[in-house]
Amino acid sequence: QVQLVESGGGSVQAGGSLRLACAASGYTHSTYCMGWFRQAPGKGREGVAAIRRDGTTNYADSVKGRFTISQDNAKTTLYLQMDSLKPEDTAMYYCTTLHRVGYCLDEYNYWGQGTQVTVSS
Repeated sequence: QVQLVESGGGSVQAGGSLRLACAASGYTHSTYCMGWFRQAPGKGREGVAAIRRDGTTNYADSVKGRFTISQDNAKTTLYLQMDSLKPEDTAMYYCTTLHRVGYCLDEYNYWGQGTQVTVSS
């Protein structure tokens, strides 16, 4: 119903930057918000950043001031600009969509295959 394809991951040194992108297709017109979740080995999946259709954004405390979430005008492409990366940011990053009113950093209905981000010290 909704297809999400992430790109832009890679390996960088601490302090570096990456820009992730997510291409959304399918039944996306009812999307309440889109977001980015991440999961590190041995840890649960956590919400990183989210943006609602009205442009409101939310960030996890751990990334505030370093990450920026944005969308294109058609709201079919989602971005995550990651600056001042830290080793603890190392994780698989997933693009998500939520299709009901909810807390966008905790909930999602669809997710992509993920893109790996590795930050070395």
